[in-house]
Amino acid sequence: MVDDFADAFLTALEQGAIRAAEPRSDGTWHVNQWVKQGILLLFRAGRLRSMPPPYEHFFDKHTLPVRMLSAEDGVRLVPGGSAIRRGAYVAAGVICMPPMYINIGAYVDEGTMVDSHALVGTCAQIGKRVHISAAAQIGGVLEPASALPVIVEDEAFIGGNAGVYEGVRVRSRAVIAAGVVLTASVPVYDLVHERILRGSSDHPLEIPAGAVVIAGTRTLASSSFAREHGLAASCALIVKYRDDRTDARTALEEALR
Repeated sequence: MVDDFADAFLTALEQGAIRAAEPRSDGTWHVNQWVKQGILLLFRAGRLRSMPPPYEHFFDKHTLPVRMLSAEDGVRLVPGGSAIRRGAYVAAGVICMPPMYINIGAYVDEGTMVDSHALVGTCAQIGKRVHISAAAQIGGVLEPASALPVIVEDEAFIGGNAGVYEGVRVRSRAVIAAGVVLTASVPVYDLVHERILRGSSDHPLEIPAGAVVIAGTRTLASSSFAREHGLAASCALIVKYRDDRTDARTALEEALR
């Protein structure tokens, strides 16, 4: 019975019939916590065993095998150590450069590039024509049960070695520069609109549409020790909003597609 449920559940995820979070017509997102609970059930019910060929030298829960694609799926999966777990939706036109990993429950929409050493974590939602650069990390989420998935909307650009974690939402066409790390507790200083963006227990941190975010620091002036030693904490800075020049610098060459 567990195996029948696992196959039906994973197939529905792979087909996009169900997903961990869904966009609404008003631009908001609805999170389906029951999808994450189903994935947790597969972890709990699975038995450790060797994976089917050609992965027989790897060992995992039998309910969570590697997904085997075919040419009919229309995904460009370049040789070199990449893996996609069953239960991940990967649309036609997605480019996967080795080695990269897409985990169960993830949703990767058409035309997106997942570059070398990049991770798309559990239940992460990635839009159309997103560029996830080399070594970028899109965090996954399973625990706690109320935690929110990371969402990256259409045509966003995630720079090399950047990290997006803890339910952060990156709105459409935003640019996250190389090395920026975004979590639920990282403040984002919008220099254009002179405001501070923060996440809360009720609402995730959101990077506005078209924002260009770079890594920054903020002075710690709350203690004499911090002032004495010139200490600063990491933050993120919105230095501009996307324009034609930004588009030219972040665009993927059509030949690569």
